[in-house]
Parts: sequence; C-alpha cells; structure tokens
Amino acid sequence: MKSRVLVAALGVVTLICALSSAPAVADNLAMPAAVTQKDIKPNLPQPYIVKKGDTLWDIANYFFKSPMKWMRIWEHNLYITNPDLIYPGNKIWFDQAKAKSGGLTTVRPHPEVHMKKVERLEPAIDPSLLVTALTRQDFIRPEAVKGVGYILDSSDERINYGANDHVYLKFDRPVQQGDRFDVFRTTEPIRDPATGKVIGILVNHLGQIEVTSQANGIARGLVTHAFEELSRGDRLKPARKIDTHIVPNYPATPVNGRILYIRNDATEAGQHQIVGIDLGTREGISAGSELLVSHAGRIVHDQVSDKAVALPEEQIGRLIVLAPRDHTSIALVTQSSRPISIGDAVHDGVQH
Repeated sequence: MKSRVLVAALGVVTLICALSSAPAVADNLAMPAAVTQKDIKPNLPQPYIVKKGDTLWDIANYFFKSPMKWMRIWEHNLYITNPDLIYPGNKIWFDQAKAKSGGLTTVRPHPEVHMKKVERLEPAIDPSLLVTALTRQDFIRPEAVKGVGYILDSSDERINYGANDHVYLKFDRPVQQGDRFDVFRTTEPIRDPATGKVIGILVNHLGQIEVTSQANGIARGLVTHAFEELSRGDRLKPARKIDTHIVPNYPATPVNGRILYIRNDATEAGQHQIVGIDLGTREGISAGSELLVSHAGRIVHDQVSDKAVALPEEQIGRLIVLAPRDHTSIALVTQSSRPISIGDAVHDGVQH
C-alpha cells in the first residue's frame, strides 16, 4: 500500500490517495488505530508552520511517532485537506485533550493593509563630497568677520605656513589645549540678486589649527590641515563639526529663493558643485533639505497677438542643503540637466 500526499502547483496542500492491494489497504484504513499520548512526539514545539511543498504526511510525521496515524487525525479534520483552507504559512497545533474530536487547530494568516505617507527615497550622498564642501567655505554674519583670533607669527619667522607648521596665535577669548579653529579669509559680501541687500559674508577656509599650549596671552598652535597657504593676520573661528550623515528631507512649507553664488567665483554650476542660496533656517530650511532649481523661461514674440510672452520656468537641477544659516545656506548640486547660473530660482517643488 502507498498513500501519497501531494502539494498543488500553487503551494496549496491537498490529499491524493493511491490505493493498491485493495484488501490489505482497506483493512488498514478502515480500522486506524486511535491516537494516544504515546503516539505523540515528546517535547514537541508547536505550532507547525506549513511550508510550500509540504504534504499531509509531512505534517503528520511532525506530530506523531508513526505517520500512519495521520488517517485518524484527518478523518476528524477534513477541512485541513481543503485547498481553500490551508496554505503555506498556516499554523497547526495538536491538542491531545481534544484528540477524539480531531485535536488539530489551524490559524490562517490574513493579508493586512498598512497605510502610510508616501516617501521619496533619495540616493545616499557621498560623505567625501560633504566633507570637502563644508570644510572649504561658510557663511558668516557681517559682524563676525573679525573672528575670535588670528595668526600672529611662526617660530621660524616665515610668512606663509602649511600643514604641520607651528604658529603663534592671539585670541580675544579664553582657549584651551586641543581647541580647533578654522582659518579663514572673507570674500565679497553676498547680495540678494533682486534687492542688492547684503545677506551674508562668504568666507573661504584656508585650513585648520589646533591649540597645543599657551603662555602670557599667546597660544601655540599646530596647522593640522592646509587647503591654501596660511599667512600672518589670517582670522580664526571655532572649527565647525561636520556631520556627514545628512538625511534628505523636504521643507514643510513652500519656499522660493535664488542662487546667490557659485563656488570659486564660477559663472555656472553643474552636478557636485557647491552653490549658495538665499534660503536658511528662518525660511524653514534645514541640513538635508532637497530643493529644485529652475531657469526663467525665455521671452518670445507671439506672432498671433504681436506681444512679448514669457515662457514657463524650466526645471534644470536639484540640490541638497548642507549648511543652513539664518537666511542663507550652502548647498550641493545633486543633479543638473543644464548649467545653473546665479539668479536661477530655487524652490521646494512640492504641492502643499
């Protein structure tokens, strides 16, 4: 006698019995032995979770020492052989106390719908781009152009310094050994393209210095980084801590601004270049804010109406804010389809 229990193509458990040697099989199936405690495997972890490819024989073999006991069980649990009621993922328990009525309990998982807001997934930003962008430039307030100190001289009387050089420093505030300072020089004031109003001072970072000791109001320092040659009189400000784990986000309210400047005094910018914008924390911008860049449409002559018509703005790029200030921010161009210019529009691009 062979009893074969097969699984349908869709993974549904079903029962097919192929009978041969009819008298012997008939005797065996007509009088299945009753299930007792001795028939159940001891210390059996329950439930059994149905897997694709399982047969009823497999399930019986999990619960009982002799899988031949399956007939006694299935005759009281015929619903388990119904392909509409048992699927991979079903959980099956056997309770000896309920053996006379079948003893099996099945829990079928049901699909669940979870509603959540749509999320826009953005690619990760290369940390090296962030470090380069944030260590080289910054926006400061006009009243902060003097910094908190300056380079006084060096131990060997040279006028230009580089990495690993030892220099003397003067500060207008107390400092401690191990304090780090950015060395900077100011550039031209950054003005609003529309109003001409000064909205910030862009500074170029030349390097970084760590205080090693101090005596008689003079501090000694070690040049730990140098992007350009440092000189006497170069100003110092507390080194900015750079967080390379910027998480892309979108402004909660509509924002509209302009490109203020392009790094290295360039006239155009493309992907992976640094720009400044006239939007900051006061406008709801934060580190990681994703913004769109658009170029003003051309003015064309309408031959039908004989009037000048402005074409719509065209989206030409995307950027992410790296270092927001009150009303200005440094940003990285992440995508561009055409050159980005000073004065191009910057906006959130989201329907609120």
